[in-house]
Amino acid sequence: MALITSALLKPNSLPFSPLHRVTPTAKTRRFSSRVLNSGHPDSELNQIQRKQSPLDSSFVTQLRRSCSNGEVSALANEVSVVAKEPDHDLKTQGRILFSDVVVQKRREVFWRGNWNALDIASAGIVLAMHLLSLCAPFYFNWPAFWLAAGLYLVSGLGITLSFHRNLSHRSFKLPIWLEYLFAYCGVQALQGNPIDWVSTHRYHHQFCDSERDPHSPIEGFWFSHMNWLFDTSTVIEKRGDSTNVGDLEKQPFYRFLQSTYILHPIALGALLYALGGFPFLVWGMGVRTIWVYHITWLVNSASHVWGKQAWNTGDLSKNNWWVALLAFGEGWHNNHHAFEYSARHGLEWWQLDLTWYVIKSLQVVGVATEGLRPSFKGACLTMMTHSCELDFLTLYLNSSSIINSLPPKLLRPVAINIKVEP
Repeated sequence: MALITSALLKPNSLPFSPLHRVTPTAKTRRFSSRVLNSGHPDSELNQIQRKQSPLDSSFVTQLRRSCSNGEVSALANEVSVVAKEPDHDLKTQGRILFSDVVVQKRREVFWRGNWNALDIASAGIVLAMHLLSLCAPFYFNWPAFWLAAGLYLVSGLGITLSFHRNLSHRSFKLPIWLEYLFAYCGVQALQGNPIDWVSTHRYHHQFCDSERDPHSPIEGFWFSHMNWLFDTSTVIEKRGDSTNVGDLEKQPFYRFLQSTYILHPIALGALLYALGGFPFLVWGMGVRTIWVYHITWLVNSASHVWGKQAWNTGDLSKNNWWVALLAFGEGWHNNHHAFEYSARHGLEWWQLDLTWYVIKSLQVVGVATEGLRPSFKGACLTMMTHSCELDFLTLYLNSSSIINSLPPKLLRPVAINIKVEP
């Protein structure tokens, strides 16, 4: 995956949920279900294998009432599909507390991990930031506190707005100078350089909650939270070579940040010490950094363990309101996995999404462009793909005709589980 490609067109991006993984001894049962087909003669979707029917009666009724001749004509296409049940003899290591997530293989990184120089350096930085933050009560003053709060906002948006929504998913565009500025703010979060961060995240979506996911709770909560950071050999073995960030690697600025990454947080720490002494260093680097650390890591761990699934995405992603509050909207994670190229994660009016509000503000002043939000059309495709295992080549060849067959008046809230703005 050299460049960004739509998850809807990549079969590897939608694996079965680990809780319903198909094994060679899996039992099968046959049933009939209704599928959504376009009225366009070239858009025949067949050989569909569905985990569960995503089209409830209210949605089908709304769609039928909204469609006219030839727009979306066949809703009652009976097909024979195969639903696979999990092998109940599959050995697991229990469930994560207060969740339905089954741990398939608990990876003990610290005691049996294959440590290399990069792992030791990463662990050393994380440990140093935690030790530095322990000094916070003894070096508290209000200027240092507000400095930490401001840097939390700046470096946090550097991760959520830049590394994640802009660079990983290209859900909106910025002028090159502003793109680089936000990316530099992300570097100050001490979570790696943009090239490596984006590569890992794209592999996460491609292999989400499968054995090849760089950080999935199926290998234990703490592995998905932070321990994977100290097991790079296993992560590389799972995902293969980093070949999915060609769009960043061709830009000298991102190559420069990759080769000089650690120097930039060191320079910031030196500047803070020069401006405000040890209190600024403790609060601006220690406290602020571990706060951003764990909030980001909770998106990978807690938002794949606790919460609700509004969309059947075929993975463990959840909408978690308290992670969303802490992580500037990133906790609406199931929404994100359903519409990963949407710049907006909080789809309901009550789903607070600070990162989206910043992007929207940049759009209003004419800086950000092409900010994407899920539409009714996108919801239809999501239901036909994320809720089904199907012939992805057929979908690839016919997706444009499916989209074009839907009239503009269908761009309104979807009557499934959550409402999506057009």
